[in-house]
Amino acid sequence: MQKQEVTIYDVAREAKVSMATVSRVVNGNNNVRKETREKVLAVIDRLHYQPNAVAQGLASKRTTTVGLIVPDLTNMHFAELSKGIDDIATMYKYNILLSSVGNTLLNEDQVIQNLLNKQVDGVIYMSNLMSESAQEIFKRTNTPVVLAGTADANQNFPSVTIDYKAAEKEALGLLLKNGKKNLALVVGDGKAYVNKDNRFVAYKDFMEEHNLDNVHIYEDARTYEDGYELFEQIKADKVDGIIATRDVTAAGIINAAVEAGVSIPDDLEIISAASTNVAKIVRPQLTTVQQPLYDIGAVAMRMLTKLMSDEELDEAHVILPYTLKQSRSTK
Repeated sequence: MQKQEVTIYDVAREAKVSMATVSRVVNGNNNVRKETREKVLAVIDRLHYQPNAVAQGLASKRTTTVGLIVPDLTNMHFAELSKGIDDIATMYKYNILLSSVGNTLLNEDQVIQNLLNKQVDGVIYMSNLMSESAQEIFKRTNTPVVLAGTADANQNFPSVTIDYKAAEKEALGLLLKNGKKNLALVVGDGKAYVNKDNRFVAYKDFMEEHNLDNVHIYEDARTYEDGYELFEQIKADKVDGIIATRDVTAAGIINAAVEAGVSIPDDLEIISAASTNVAKIVRPQLTTVQQPLYDIGAVAMRMLTKLMSDEELDEAHVILPYTLKQSRSTK
C-alpha cells in the first residue's frame, strides 16, 4: 500500500493553525509568534512534512528552481562551467533542473518549453547557437535568461564570456612567432556567434594583416573521432599550425598525427581554445586558451539571482580575463 503524502493541510490541521501560518513558518517569515512557530515546526517534524517546491511556486510565483540548458552532456567544457553555477545556486538556495538541447528525441524549442513548463524562475543557457525561435520563447515568457560562455549576436540576453577575438589573435601570434605560417582554424559549429562573428573574423583579419594567403577553416569538428579523421585533410593541406575550439577534437588530431609519424610540435603545432582536463591528459599536453570556466558559471549564476530578484545588473555583458597557457603542443 502506497504511503499518502503529507500536505500543508495536514500540518495546519494537526497544529490547529491556518495553512497561511504554516506557509509563513516554512518560508521563514518572521511575522509568526514564537510559540506558534515552535508548535508548527514540531508538527512538521513529527509528520515528516516536505514542502513541495512546485506547490510553493504556484502560491508565491517562485519555485526557487533554475533551468540549466547545455548542448551536450558529455562535453567536459560544460561540466566545468556547471560547477560554478551549482556552487552559487546552492549559496542562494536555488535548485537546478538540467536539460540538454543535444537530446535526439526533442528539438531545441521542445526542450526549452518543457523546462519552462516546470515553472523555473530563471534559465542559464550554454549552447553556442540559440535559434531565433528559442529567443522568442524566452521573450514571450519573460523568464530571466543569462548566457554562460556564449553570447548572441544582438545582445538580447545578459552574458558572461571571454574576449574570443583577442584570444584567437594571441594564439595565432604564438604559432606565427614559432615559425608556423600555414595556419588553420578547427571549429564545431560554424554558425555559432562566438565562431562566425568572433573567431572567424579574428582569424581572417590576422591572416590578412600578416600576408598569409592559405586560409583553412574546418567546420563540424565536434568529437575526438572528427579530429582524428580530419587529420588526413590537414596533412593534405600542409597545415603546420592549428587552433582547435575543442580539446577532444585537438586530441584526435594529435593522436592521428603522432600515429602518422608527424612530430609535434616540430612539424605541427596545435592550440586548443578550450581548457578542460583533456588538455592535460593528451600527449603531448595541449597549449590552451585558459578560460575561467568556473568563474564564468559562477558570475552567470550570480547575475541570474539578481534578475530573478528584480535587481538591476551592474553590467549586462561581462568579459572575464583569459590566459594563454603554453605546454608541449607548441614550441
